[in-house]
Amino acid sequence: MAALSSRKVQAGAGTCRIRIGTSGYSYAEWTAAGFYPPGTGSQRMLPLYTQRFGVTELNYTWYQMPKADAVARMAAKVPVDFAFAAKLTRTLTHEVDPNAWRAQVAQYRDGIAPLRQSGQLLAVLAQWPPFFERTPANRRYLAELLDALEGLPVAVEFRHASWAVDRVFAELERRRVTLAAVDLPPLPGLFPALDVVTNPALFYVRFHGRNARGWGSGHMQQQFDYDYSAAELAQWADQRIVPMARRVAAGAVFFNNHVRAQAPRNAETLVGLLAARGLKQFARNLSKRF
Repeated sequence: MAALSSRKVQAGAGTCRIRIGTSGYSYAEWTAAGFYPPGTGSQRMLPLYTQRFGVTELNYTWYQMPKADAVARMAAKVPVDFAFAAKLTRTLTHEVDPNAWRAQVAQYRDGIAPLRQSGQLLAVLAQWPPFFERTPANRRYLAELLDALEGLPVAVEFRHASWAVDRVFAELERRRVTLAAVDLPPLPGLFPALDVVTNPALFYVRFHGRNARGWGSGHMQQQFDYDYSAAELAQWADQRIVPMARRVAAGAVFFNNHVRAQAPRNAETLVGLLAARGLKQFARNLSKRF
């Protein structure tokens, strides 16, 4: 791991611009928690969200195939400098049909085309499940999928520790595919927290929380119920985010611990921590309260 994680790319922390946001933005509990004004409906959430953050990760594209007309309407609701990361649909990562996935890639590419055309697509995230181990069959499928996604800005998130090897990192670097750094509960077999850079254009970080008891529950309200302390985020900033920022042109950080609006609170804390360390963030008025 050290060979790639220590490789220098001519960028520098002072020139790396980091976007910080949350995984999804449409949560009813965020209104109850005070992030959105009382009575905010789902249709109003995205425009309000963009007043606080300059990027979001689209969760719904994991559950269903994106459609170009709906994506275009969504993009029309945000400022032109707002960016989206879009998850690959689950039928390409979790429930793969060997006879249908190639056609589904084409369908997915058509669906997110409006974001490509507007320049608002930060990345396509291939989020792999914990059961996706580094076997010959899975290695072959990943290579073929990345071939089919060529031309898109792709990030991959592994959850099984078997993928944390230099050979994988080297292949991602050759393809200029971003390895997502993850913060997960400290459980055996899960992918470790790393500062490995495989794409000089972008680093990508996802905070899932450290709720070890809830992780295997199958209930998102338990799995992602976690509130990071400032000390935990400061450790991440010093040990991983700042080192990665020295080696890339841009970065993206997403908080997936959405329960009770912990994600946006933690995102704002991280903004302050990185600002104190001299890193620039692409952000809107994060001090604003509704």
